[in-house]
Amino acid sequence: MKATLLLTLCLGVAACGSRRSAENSIGPLGPDQAITTNRESAPTNYEKSSIWDVFGGGNNEQTGNVNRYLWAASLDVLSFLPVQSVDPFTGVIVTGYGTPPGGGRSYRATVHIKDPALEARSLNVALQSRGGPVSAGTTRAVEDAILSRARQLRIADDKL
Repeated sequence: MKATLLLTLCLGVAACGSRRSAENSIGPLGPDQAITTNRESAPTNYEKSSIWDVFGGGNNEQTGNVNRYLWAASLDVLSFLPVQSVDPFTGVIVTGYGTPPGGGRSYRATVHIKDPALEARSLNVALQSRGGPVSAGTTRAVEDAILSRARQLRIADDKL
């Protein structure tokens, strides 16, 4: 009985693990100029018919698209903030508290790039100060600065 329980527990823990590829492949760039990254992870579809199908080989590859100009512009505009974590697969950048040049108030930001298009709807910025959320005007100004810098980067890239 103990051996069966231990074996079941080990198989359960082993099934929760995933192998991640050490390489990130960048796909071809289309007109939207997206960075395509691939990684192996647990299957996300729920079309499996039995528990044994979970253990079978399959395509465990997830693809995420992030606009490379918005990504670079976000890191460039918010360079005064210390980066805590980045996830290019989901397009999330989380920073710690930092003070902008010439400012006296410290901020932290979370940036989410949701779409591979270079558009305002692709970008979502959440700013917070030590006193709580900041005004919508400040957040909009940061989003506008990131979008302007992304357009500058794209124009500079087209000249090459």
